[in-house]
Amino acid sequence: GDKAFAQFLTDEIKEEKKIQKHKSLPKVSGGWELEVHGTEAKLVRKIAGEKITVTFNINNSIPPSVDEETQEEQKPDEQEPDLTSTPNFVVEVIKDDTKQTLVLDCHYPEDEVGNEGEEESDIFTIREVSFQPTGESDWKDTNYTLNTDSLDWALYDHLMDFLADRGVDNTFADELVELSTALEHQEYIKFLEDLKSFVKCQ
Repeated sequence: GDKAFAQFLTDEIKEEKKIQKHKSLPKVSGGWELEVHGTEAKLVRKIAGEKITVTFNINNSIPPSVDEETQEEQKPDEQEPDLTSTPNFVVEVIKDDTKQTLVLDCHYPEDEVGNEGEEESDIFTIREVSFQPTGESDWKDTNYTLNTDSLDWALYDHLMDFLADRGVDNTFADELVELSTALEHQEYIKFLEDLKSFVKCQ
């Protein structure tokens, strides 16, 4: 069984490498620096007196396929739909002269992706906003967290503008999806390769 498994993985890796869009990770425009640690990626940008970091993890970032039934009817030679990774991402804005970090938890709404009809609509939403002490890795549950569900829309718009002024806008969100998808695919191929050597090792 292991031999067949290893052979299957070899073919699978070949196929995945064939459809791999990016041999190296795509860049995010606007002077963001990228750090990758396994499945977690961090984008950092410094502007006048502020440091902005955007962190996301590619694990569980691919939305489940909607139509189970259509897959059954798929003809073998049809291309599978491209998988897109839309991870939640956390934006931290750190001002040099304060001990606080403004933390905004952002999501790609599941139903929005692919609705290009509306020009105005944002492709990501802010879910939660809180202040956290700068430099502490663990967030405190005792800090007030603002949930945007019941938020005054004018305040929400200002928060979105606040992010856009710092380079976190729709273009950024698009490029983040592109980056995350490439990273996810790269990790997937690496996983298949590790699995292959694991299965082969007797």
